[in-house]
Amino acid sequence: MQQRTYITVLLAAALAAAGCGTEQVQETPAPLVRTMTVGDAARSEAGYTGAVRGRYETRLAFQVGGQILSRNVNMGAHVRAGDVLMVIDARDVQQQANATNASVSSAQAQLQLAQTNLKRYEELYAAQAISEAMLDQYRTNARAAEAAYRQAVAQNAASSNALGYTNLIAGADGVISNITAEEGQIVAAGQTVMMLTQDGEREVEIAVPESQLSEIVIGMPAAVSLWANNAALTGYVRELSPAPDTVSRTYAARIALTDAPADLPLGMTARVFLGEDAAKGAVIPLSALYQTSDTAGVYVVEDGTARLVPVTVTEFHNSDAVVTGLPRGAVIVTAGVHQLHDGEKVRTK
Repeated sequence: MQQRTYITVLLAAALAAAGCGTEQVQETPAPLVRTMTVGDAARSEAGYTGAVRGRYETRLAFQVGGQILSRNVNMGAHVRAGDVLMVIDARDVQQQANATNASVSSAQAQLQLAQTNLKRYEELYAAQAISEAMLDQYRTNARAAEAAYRQAVAQNAASSNALGYTNLIAGADGVISNITAEEGQIVAAGQTVMMLTQDGEREVEIAVPESQLSEIVIGMPAAVSLWANNAALTGYVRELSPAPDTVSRTYAARIALTDAPADLPLGMTARVFLGEDAAKGAVIPLSALYQTSDTAGVYVVEDGTARLVPVTVTEFHNSDAVVTGLPRGAVIVTAGVHQLHDGEKVRTK
């Protein structure tokens, strides 16, 4: 009886041990971190919404009119200086060149005749067969024929140049940012058919209301935040329109970017903050900095995930620091940053 009871106890213990093995292990909760929202370094400064533009935007047009035969590029295409972008019908221009070329031949023949007559009458005058007044007349005819010949040559050169104007040539490397004419369309000389945004410097164009116009001056520092990737850039007010837009009644201003990447896409939405303080950066606690060798970073929380974002420290104070590279409105971790890993899930409080 005692042996049966002992076996029963062993069986019960074995079943209990097996049951424990089927229980799911509880997942470790994500760490709880303290956070803060990065505010504007200059809260009193007004912010403006703008778009990234090229410093040099060239409106391309033909120097002669005609019908467009071909368009060789699409919007957004990157072109090189010397590329043929559009071609118009050159038949009328060719006929004009033929006519001026014939005028050159005619004027040359008239000049040769006038010079021959002048030489003949100079011989007659030397023989005292004609008066000096008559000789002066033939001298004048020769000078007039020479002037007519030079005029015909100049007109022929202009017509020859016009043949080259039937091809629309890119004057610099850049991107085709707009197209306003298509194949088969008849355009006039000087009519804009394309917009070429040259490679190189990038700017942000903003609209300034009348009420804030007096607060902006050329050269004023600016802090720029890109909406697409939260990148933080710096710049200054390069240009301010003296007259408002006729529809919106706002003044266009251009912000030159001093640290924009060369491949910064055109048209990106940007937020611009103006003023001396705006360009200094964001003030954060020293405890938020994650230092590795000579590189500083800050953990930014997005959708419950902590991402390490590199920053540049411009100033140190007793308990905080001024950094650039953080987007305004970003949520950053202010304590326990050395316990986190890039891409780790966190809980905020």
